[in-house]
Amino acid sequence: MKIKKVFIIAEVGVNHNGDLKTALKLTDEAAKAKVDAIKFQTFTANNLVTKKAITANYQKKFTRFKSQYKMLKKLEFSKKMHDKCYARCKARKLKFLSSPFSIEDIVYLKKFRMEYYKIPSGEITNLPYLKFIAKQNKKIILSTGMSTLKEIKNAIKVLKKNNLSLKKITLLHCNSSYPTPYNDVNLKTIEYFKKKMKIEVGISDHSLGIEVPIAAVALGATIVEKHFTLNKNAKGPDHTTSIEPKDLAQMVKSIRNIEKSLKIKKKVTSSEFKNLKIVRKSIVAKKDIYKFEIFSKDNLTCKRPGIGISPMYFEKVIGLKAKKNFKKDDIIKI
Repeated sequence: MKIKKVFIIAEVGVNHNGDLKTALKLTDEAAKAKVDAIKFQTFTANNLVTKKAITANYQKKFTRFKSQYKMLKKLEFSKKMHDKCYARCKARKLKFLSSPFSIEDIVYLKKFRMEYYKIPSGEITNLPYLKFIAKQNKKIILSTGMSTLKEIKNAIKVLKKNNLSLKKITLLHCNSSYPTPYNDVNLKTIEYFKKKMKIEVGISDHSLGIEVPIAAVALGATIVEKHFTLNKNAKGPDHTTSIEPKDLAQMVKSIRNIEKSLKIKKKVTSSEFKNLKIVRKSIVAKKDIYKFEIFSKDNLTCKRPGIGISPMYFEKVIGLKAKKNFKKDDIIKI
């Protein structure tokens, strides 16, 4: 069975801190790490939050703003940044992606002809948004953080009702806690989604380290999304729970190795064949055996190397007559 190549997304999110130079550097580092795509977030604070919305607890530790509006205003991905980063992606042969947070954002992103539209976890219950994005008839990545199974099924129902084929949807198993405790990752949900919902499944991982996305691939994830940053100690809401470029590169390398190992096949492979005769055993003389002596459990045993008669024929050799003399440890030949 052919294993589908995992689509690996380096998630910048807002880790550019509203700075073009940082966004371009992140794009370069993502390309060096050999990911398939880099993803930003397309929003305007005016369309996303009210001015009374407060920051989340995990955000309060890393930003001076108590207001979500003020924090997000500072972190907007400007039109100039969109254009420059898109051009840099083309130059680096990297797919450009960005998550739209409103219908206006979906319309704006059309110009970039992205391979996927990524629906953020927070929009999974946004009916007008879901209906509009479905009508674009593009491949959809649906993130499921903070969602119940019923909410996920309802969102898929809306997408399908608006003429989006199930084949165009990939569910991203996700926990929207930054960082996600390992006991809340619930990784085998990937298998559940694949089996029960008959849908492509990936992971958007917010746990620390790179173990979870690698394990997710072994469980059948076909898309992996992971936040990354230039510096985990930088100021901003998501840096401390992101991985740095060297870890991103290691994650990609590990995922590609896991992909190679996922074939369903059992045979003696070419790489192990050379060891077969070394580690298997043959029937050998347990002690000196003389010509015409009868082979028995007293004068035969099994030892390496496996270049003689297989021990699987041990009982058939018992009772036969030796046709020559054998020294102790000689391989028995009949």
